[in-house]
Amino acid sequence: MQSLALIENWPVPTAAAAVVTSDGGLLGTHGPTAHRFPLASVTKPLAAYAALVAYEEGAVELDEPAGPEGSTVRHLLAHTSGLAFDEHRVTAPPGTRRLYSNAGFEVLGDHIAKATEIPFPEYVRQAVLEPLGMTSTTLEGSPAKDGVSTVDDLVRFAAEVQVPRLLDPRTVLEAQSVVHPGLKGVLPGYGHQNPNDWGLGFEIRDSKSPHWTGLSSSPATFGHFGQSGTFLWIDPVAGAACVALTDRAFGPWATEAWTPFTDAVLAELAASR
Repeated sequence: MQSLALIENWPVPTAAAAVVTSDGGLLGTHGPTAHRFPLASVTKPLAAYAALVAYEEGAVELDEPAGPEGSTVRHLLAHTSGLAFDEHRVTAPPGTRRLYSNAGFEVLGDHIAKATEIPFPEYVRQAVLEPLGMTSTTLEGSPAKDGVSTVDDLVRFAAEVQVPRLLDPRTVLEAQSVVHPGLKGVLPGYGHQNPNDWGLGFEIRDSKSPHWTGLSSSPATFGHFGQSGTFLWIDPVAGAACVALTDRAFGPWATEAWTPFTDAVLAELAASR
């Protein structure tokens, strides 16, 4: 895909990108797709997927208590537990505000580790990475932000999410559907959003503006971006997913570059039909 070559214009030392269709076909790649990049918060969808495997295996229930009083596994996945961004401190009652929380994902990881008697990074490896052949991906540390991976590996994950084999498709559909609709909140790097819709570990584009995806991205688009200059989106209407990884921290360069890049990818996808 010619549109992927736009990453050559990004002011970053290293970048790689790929597009994979809903049937698992690789439409194109650009850059060093085997290069390992820190994922930052793109770690969260991998952690969430492992949590959903734990749910389907019966190790946890989505509505069982986890985290602050009144909070559940579902609240932690959907950033509605009330925990602060990077502190294990409660700032709101569960289910009342969309408070994006790294701490919430760390509590989630600890909860699943206790339930399964397996350290959470090892559980992610056994439940998600190994079955998908993601041999270059590691999680050593926080399930919120300490993953390291490659475009090649994340293409495998994006293909899985579009056509699930590890999970029941109904579970994945729930993960990409809004949990606790109508909640306001801050989308890091993009300010206050009303509503700030989120699924189970995946951010949902809906009508958010500004946003890190494209102006032409469908409201059904879901995924995640990371402060290390990384993103993964899946657009069910376009029937494709896109991964882009860099080694420059998120900043104004990304807000300027990512949206026209995604719009170019979507335009090329539409033209090829």
